[in-house]
Amino acid sequence: MSHTQIDKAGLIKYRLEQARATLRDAYSIYKNEGTPVSIVNRAYYAMFYAALAVLITIDRGSSKHMGVIAIFDEQFVKQNIFPKEMSRMLHQAFEARQQGDYRDASKITIEKAAKILESADEFITIVEKKLKDNA
Repeated sequence: MSHTQIDKAGLIKYRLEQARATLRDAYSIYKNEGTPVSIVNRAYYAMFYAALAVLITIDRGSSKHMGVIAIFDEQFVKQNIFPKEMSRMLHQAFEARQQGDYRDASKITIEKAAKILESADEFITIVEKKLKDNA
């Protein structure tokens, strides 16, 4: 295994660990009755880190959130590597995070936050399984 392959595997592992840790943070905020905006923020970032892990497999990345989402959609969803539902989950979480962080946070209800948290858990689980199966 080349040095680059080891670095790539290590970076994927790091991003997946980051995704899981951030998801745990989101669950902690939820269980401790934190704000829906904070739950959504952490749940989205958990998904974002998992998406970054996937992009590493094709030596791609982006400094912008929409860039990561666009590459994920183009290279993995449109190619049927991941189901369309994963794109929908990622887009919904991104939009809710944008809403909570930059627009009217009062529109982020605890019900919406719980749904996004559940989606984030599912998203990360699917990514982990796919990357493990392809390792």
